[in-house]
Amino acid sequence: MAATRLIALHQHKGRTVAQSLGERTDYAKNPEKTEKGETVTSFGCDPYTVDEEFMLQKRQYYQTTGKKQHSDVIAYQIRQSFKPGEITAEEANRVGYELALRFTKGKYSFIVATHTDRAHIHNHIVFNSTSMDGTKKFKDFWRSGLALQKLSDLICLEHGLSVIEQKPYDEREKRTAFPKKTSARDAICQQIDEILARKPKDFPAFLDEMKKAGYEIKTGANVAVKSSGQKRFIRLSSLPDGYKEADIMAVLSGKVKLQSRTATRTDNQYRSRAGSWLIDVEKKLTEKGPGYAKWAKRHNLKQVSKSFLFLRDQKIRGLSHLSSLVEEKTKARDDLLDSIKASESRLAEIATLKKHIINYSKTRSTYEEYRKAGYSKKFLEAHREEITLHKAAKEAFDELGVKRLPKVKDLNAEYAELFSGKKAAYAEYRRLRDEAQELAIAESNLSSLFESEKEEQSRQKEKEH
Repeated sequence: MAATRLIALHQHKGRTVAQSLGERTDYAKNPEKTEKGETVTSFGCDPYTVDEEFMLQKRQYYQTTGKKQHSDVIAYQIRQSFKPGEITAEEANRVGYELALRFTKGKYSFIVATHTDRAHIHNHIVFNSTSMDGTKKFKDFWRSGLALQKLSDLICLEHGLSVIEQKPYDEREKRTAFPKKTSARDAICQQIDEILARKPKDFPAFLDEMKKAGYEIKTGANVAVKSSGQKRFIRLSSLPDGYKEADIMAVLSGKVKLQSRTATRTDNQYRSRAGSWLIDVEKKLTEKGPGYAKWAKRHNLKQVSKSFLFLRDQKIRGLSHLSSLVEEKTKARDDLLDSIKASESRLAEIATLKKHIINYSKTRSTYEEYRKAGYSKKFLEAHREEITLHKAAKEAFDELGVKRLPKVKDLNAEYAELFSGKKAAYAEYRRLRDEAQELAIAESNLSSLFESEKEEQSRQKEKEH
């Protein structure tokens, strides 16, 4: 799943166009956010000189057309954010590169910087407002943001990623709709359900469980309960049907079967690509004409044929064998992805550790002088930056649990080994991902086919009888 946004970048007040471009591209290429520049790619320019090349294209536009820039839009930025845990930085960069190339149709230079400093991996794509050949300017057309989102969804599906499900307007949650507030009576009812599920032996035992749950009990003609957050006692006889004293006793005596009367609703916002490619023809006939039905049946036949050929080539014996293979490949894919994420986490840790070790070494003598000066405020003001860096380094060592500082040379060697291993593992991950996806699609298609055959046989038997 990827959420996108198209942003027009303007010239800053008090800055030239070149300075404004430099500031925007430098932020996108920030080494601390892009794994020291490892996740920065480009098209039609070099990442190191992207702002200068953008300016060169703008000057060429003026020389070619004789037109000056009337608008202060100097470039455009695409922000593409992915669902946490669904994608690696390398694949996110490839998806962003493909999105930029297809959206600009290969006519505008751009850089793709994948940031990994947040829980969600996201791309900052900056492309020039002037074409590479200097003949035209990019036009931010009507509803371009919607077109960008649709293109991003298509590319995500092609890469086996989930997409955001677009709900019909009448099914969307309105701004005036708020979550239902849980009242004290609702909380009591929920607590009664939980206690009855544990099957207390009698009503006194039930009241003891209510006390353990934090409720104060008042007995008499009517049993009443009160939690620590309530102002007044609430009688059981005033609760909805099924929660009154007589109802509870009926459940405890076995006269009435316990039923779960409090339910929660969960909404799934995402639709995964892994699933059947077959079309429900009967359902679609209510929406489309007979021409569509003919095409849909032909489409289904092609998909099922592909699945059968795939099973034959893979020497898969049946649905049970196919299901076990899907489970096996999916598990291997997920395990490898966990390994890649662990490597990425360690790489980020090494980069942070190296930075703090270097800062610690550079500022050590200054901090020792500060300590010898009795932590003088005057000395602190004169060397605040160095002392702050030194303290930050020490705090980072404590957070990372570093007792003895490793050598930067050893960290560099570990980083190089982890990075090469991660690249090799990611190639294997892509292979496993594609295999698991193809197997899952074949399983879904064949399951749908067999289910439709069973339904047809059932209908035939009903006609015979």
